[in-house]
Formats: sequence, C-alpha cells, structure tokens
Amino acid sequence: MKILILNGPNLNLLGKREPEIYGRLSFEDYLPQLRERFPQHEIAYFQTNHEGVLIDQLQEADGQYDAVVMNPGGYAHTSIALADCIRAISIPVIEVHISDISKREPYRRHSYTGEACVKRIMGLGMEGYAKAIEAC
Repeated sequence: MKILILNGPNLNLLGKREPEIYGRLSFEDYLPQLRERFPQHEIAYFQTNHEGVLIDQLQEADGQYDAVVMNPGGYAHTSIALADCIRAISIPVIEVHISDISKREPYRRHSYTGEACVKRIMGLGMEGYAKAIEAC
C-alpha cells in the first residue's frame, strides 16, 4: 500500500515547539521508525506551512496513493477549503493530532478537516501516525 503522510503548519518544528505538548522528537527522526515498523507499505512524507500547497498535495495524491495520513495542524480548525478538498478526492484521508484537541483550548476543539476524514486519531503523540497507518 502506498501511503502519503502530509503534515501541515508548524509541524516542521516538532521536537522544538512546546515539547510538553508535542514531545521532543522531530518528525524527520520519527519517520525512519515508521518505515521500519511498516515495511510492507511505501510511505511518502511531505510537510508545508501553506494551505494551498496542502490542497495541491491532496489533489495530486488522488490516484497516486492508496491513502493519506494527514496532520493539518492549525488548519484543522479553520480550513473549509482543505475539508472540501478531502471530500472531493477518492482516496481515504485519516486525520492525526498529536495532542488531544478535545481537551485543548476551545478554539482547537473543532476540526473542519476531521469532519471530512474517514477517521480521526488524536492524543496518542507520535504513535497516532502508526495507528493511522494500521487503519489504512
């Protein structure tokens, strides 16, 4: 199975940004562990801080990948455009949040993108990505 992991804004700062919430491990350091854990899957990775680039990546993934594991970062709470794109493509998208957004600040508790995804995994730290791959 070909899986695209798509990370949104500020996730390039994992390991540095609020380590008490997001941990001390960067995604680039975690990715080899995921690939080793799931050798039966071809796992591609892309990160951007730009909403339009996330939309472009989702559209390009349709037909090229079997599934997308996406952490939209803060765009989960604001982006109708990303939610519309997820609904428009034919491959499943699973949303991951490292923290449990239902227990965070009120403005983080709703996810527009999560409503469009086939599944949402949150509050498991980096392990959420592995659980999402297992769910693909």
